[in-house]
Amino acid sequence: MRSVQFSSYGGPEVLEVVETPEPHAGDGEIRVAVRASSLPPGEMMIRSGRRRQQVPTTFPHRTGHDAAGVVDEVGPGVEGVQVGDEVFGLAESAGFGANSDFVRLTTWALKPPAWNWAEATAAAGSSETSTRVLDRLGVGPGCTLLINGASGSVGTVAVQLARARGAKVIGTAGPANQDYVRSLGAAPTLYGDGLAGRIREIAPVGVDAVLDCAGGALPDLIAITGDPARVVTIADTSAPRHGVHLSHGAFPAQAAALGVPADPPARHGLTAAADLAAHGHMRVRIAAAFPLEDVVAAATFMEETELTGKVILFH
Repeated sequence: MRSVQFSSYGGPEVLEVVETPEPHAGDGEIRVAVRASSLPPGEMMIRSGRRRQQVPTTFPHRTGHDAAGVVDEVGPGVEGVQVGDEVFGLAESAGFGANSDFVRLTTWALKPPAWNWAEATAAAGSSETSTRVLDRLGVGPGCTLLINGASGSVGTVAVQLARARGAKVIGTAGPANQDYVRSLGAAPTLYGDGLAGRIREIAPVGVDAVLDCAGGALPDLIAITGDPARVVTIADTSAPRHGVHLSHGAFPAQAAALGVPADPPARHGLTAAADLAAHGHMRVRIAAAFPLEDVVAAATFMEETELTGKVILFH
């Protein structure tokens, strides 16, 4: 089968499509014939070497976390899914990336007919990440949630999942994305200087919790809630210095380098997103799509573009 990997740090040109052995479903796993997968921005930063101190890497490193496709093997202990089902989900094992023609998934949900393969792929990681943080923050009816970076791939999904829980959502975004954030059901505002004052105008009684999807603003976000425990970031590795929780699902060696243990995966988030999509209430953002063999062009696009959605590889 074809897989994307890199064997040294460098630019997009170090990515290569190589032939690798096919995996097989183990206990609690399914194997999927991949129709689409996403190219993770975090792994592209690892590839560049910019995170070599925080994230130890063993070469060759196979890329990809989320994928969508057709089940063709069901491992022991798996119920509720069968060969031929269309699913989307996450690969968990380091070194067995989802940017491959076949992948073992440990987290999945049935793909709703409302989504095409690209949309289902784009939703997988964003749904799990959003739900993991919303659960930790206890977001529910009556909660006022601020999402910093509400127009990106995770922020978009988080707004909709939080709204479905009955929360009031405020979302920061750039000038070009204010209407988009509003269309998701959030009150939009600009990020940057003066954020605390703008938030007070929107939510005079205060903000209960903050999900930071963008990074670089933790002091302001703490000031807005008055308590670092009410802020969770998925983007700012300086979080421990501020008393803020950094939520991630990294593997043990990577988690040790970050100095923060991984949070339990929120597998139910995929089902929640799929249920919303089935009723026309979940949108995902896709920045661009490329054939798998054009992965270098896809990674180059990521580096040269201010992304507002996932970059998808079609298989």
